[in-house]
Amino acid sequence: MKTPSENSITHPFLGFGLGLRTQHFEHVLQHQPDIDWFEILSENYMVAGGKPRYYLDAIAEQYPLVMHGVSMSIGSTDPLDMDYLKALKKLANDVQPKWISDHICWTSIHGKNSHDLLPLPYTMETVAHVAERVKQVQDFLGRRILLENVSSYLSYNNSEMDEWEFLSQVAEEADCLILLDINNIYVSARNHHFEPLEFLNKIDPKRVQQFHLAGHSDFGDHVIDTHDHDVPDAVWQLYREALKRFGAISTMIERDDNIPEFPELYAELQVAKDIANQELTAQQLAINTTTQQDVIYG
Repeated sequence: MKTPSENSITHPFLGFGLGLRTQHFEHVLQHQPDIDWFEILSENYMVAGGKPRYYLDAIAEQYPLVMHGVSMSIGSTDPLDMDYLKALKKLANDVQPKWISDHICWTSIHGKNSHDLLPLPYTMETVAHVAERVKQVQDFLGRRILLENVSSYLSYNNSEMDEWEFLSQVAEEADCLILLDINNIYVSARNHHFEPLEFLNKIDPKRVQQFHLAGHSDFGDHVIDTHDHDVPDAVWQLYREALKRFGAISTMIERDDNIPEFPELYAELQVAKDIANQELTAQQLAINTTTQQDVIYG
């Protein structure tokens, strides 16, 4: 099997998906909605059997899946959890996801899981540490992984660079891909007072393979990434800007609490699809116009 570094970077476009939630299992199987793909939370299915695996196996027969984790703790100083990685690899072998992702953060220390996605100090030492661990994970899984930017509420005094530079350097050093969470960019920009467009404009398009969209709780002087609201206008606008920079990227909406009925989430996904169609059509028209001008005046 080729290692990730031996393969060229490609970005399969899956279209528009949703996070698969237990409340929607029956609806999906009974109604077979017109959804391009589903994202599953890896840890919910890393078991031998039971009701979740029954539904997952049935849905996997009908829809493409991607796996998204919250417990890899890629930035921790704890040793990589090989039992976790073995279970992750087995699940991947079972459901054959299009890709696997997790977060660029740390969640554990001294073997204790905080069950939170904690930010890292943005230093060259951390870049080297995280990139080496990503390489080990990719070698073990036999595939590139995607790393997602997290929402953050604190910063480190010893950080040497901005978050977008840190994420970019890790992705380049580890030869991995990026899951760009548009909502997380907005949340962190509000909390740390930076310009979200600068984040977008400093990320290498060839590394970005997936977008997340979600809602949050806005308290005025700070924003919390709660994933329990509809996608707000500010995030939709940032999504438009992301489409202008990165083009057609597989996009999904996350909803982890206050989860509505499936048709309501489906309707929100259609908003994402409509926005993408508008922006990508405008891009193509601009390209066609430029090409025609080149022919006429070239």
